[in-house]
Amino acid sequence: MTSSDERPPNFRRRLFWLGAFIVVLFGLYSAGWFYLADKVKSAAAKAVTELNGNGIEADCANLTVSGYPSSFAISCDSLAYQDDTRNVAASLGSLNAVTHITQILSPGADLRGPLRTSAPGMTPLWIDWDNLRANLKLSWPLPRRVSLEAEGLSAQTDPADGTDPVELFSAGTAAGQLRPNGQDIDYAGSFTDLEIDSGAIDGRVLPPLDGSGDVTLKNGVALIKTQPKSLRGQAVDIGKLDLSSGTARVTVSGPVSVGADGLIDADLMIRLSDPKAVAAILGTAIPEQKSQIKTGFAGLALLGNEPSMPLKIVKGKASLGFIPLGRIKPVD
Repeated sequence: MTSSDERPPNFRRRLFWLGAFIVVLFGLYSAGWFYLADKVKSAAAKAVTELNGNGIEADCANLTVSGYPSSFAISCDSLAYQDDTRNVAASLGSLNAVTHITQILSPGADLRGPLRTSAPGMTPLWIDWDNLRANLKLSWPLPRRVSLEAEGLSAQTDPADGTDPVELFSAGTAAGQLRPNGQDIDYAGSFTDLEIDSGAIDGRVLPPLDGSGDVTLKNGVALIKTQPKSLRGQAVDIGKLDLSSGTARVTVSGPVSVGADGLIDADLMIRLSDPKAVAAILGTAIPEQKSQIKTGFAGLALLGNEPSMPLKIVKGKASLGFIPLGRIKPVD
């Protein structure tokens, strides 16, 4: 007698019910997935419909929901928003957002350019990239993290009158990340091979630049909710802002705040690496001040190859060490 013949009838019944349970569970999962997909699609269409009207036009072309059974994906062939009342418009290429079932609170999205924008008082822009990825860590009431990573980023003006566009900048890579920190908002970002077109800065010439930094926006959570229209009353704590080209490097750190009267207060520390190289870059970028820059940085070079100095601003009055720099106008 074989071992299978020796198995009790209860084993076969248990195996049958286990199989039936798996089939039912998978059926319930499938029904839930398609129900949720239909709800998402309906909610998105309803949101677009509610936006439209009163001079506003919004569109998510060819909205689709896919990814069954292991993921949940939402895609649009293009995104567009136009508010004739405020004279604001933006459009974007395709959007493809995906979250895996095992990481439902960590969606990611790939976006295709170009991003075209226009707003009052602002030159219309055409921003494009080779790859752009957005990632979120969802939580309540705010996401735990929002990040963007781009490759082959570039920007130019997007004139509507038929004139030629003006190249603004290009960057090999660029990345930024926002995350709540108590009532504050932390930002960290970086870029590489940033080239600013001379036509965008009145013919001045800058070499390719690399940069990184981290900044804390004080009381940032409340500011996101209220969306203030003024910088007055705001404050940031600069952990580090770093700008470099070759051996030349400038690093800034310290707190900055804007009073209710618009006057700036700051207690910053500026560190230089290779002051002569920094002076050469500034002298090329600001040729009308080349002589003064050369003289000033010659003195700094006496402090070594990596000197540091305090930059203080008190009620808009700035000084670099013991050297007065003048007054900064109140900001709006």
